[in-house]
Amino acid sequence: MASFLSFYCVTLIILAFTNLAPVMAAEELEVGGAAGWRLPGANETEMYSQWASTRRFLIGDSLSFEYKNDSVVVVDKWGYYHCNASHPISVYNTGNTIINLERPGPMYFVSGDHDHCKNGQRLLVEVNRVHQESPAPSPFSTSASSSIFSNLVFLYMILITASSIL
Repeated sequence: MASFLSFYCVTLIILAFTNLAPVMAAEELEVGGAAGWRLPGANETEMYSQWASTRRFLIGDSLSFEYKNDSVVVVDKWGYYHCNASHPISVYNTGNTIINLERPGPMYFVSGDHDHCKNGQRLLVEVNRVHQESPAPSPFSTSASSSIFSNLVFLYMILITASSIL
């Protein structure tokens, strides 16, 4: 009976602490959705800005670029705003490119074709950390300490109940 109680307590502790640290799964995001990485139409010059504005990019995610007769060029901020790919960080031209988002901050992508970029084939994504850190007045925020306290009280009550049964 004691081994059952030990197993029960350990299981409850594991369940309680897994609720304290939720896990985020990485995503592979297809740039441009079904349209892919292509020259936007005359009325679609903001299509990649609009696409990016509806998503949240996290470290660990990846961007999938599908394209024909074009390229994806990773550039700095200046290269993005001036459609200048003459000093690229990286260049891809395989037609199917996957780029991993490995650091927080902005990432800039343009088409290798200057005219395509000028007509809207460029993408800016802001990569975020999985858990955004917000400034807190104390090392332990009220909600975090309240959640931990609630879990500990719950565990204590389970232990009391289990020991009274025995």
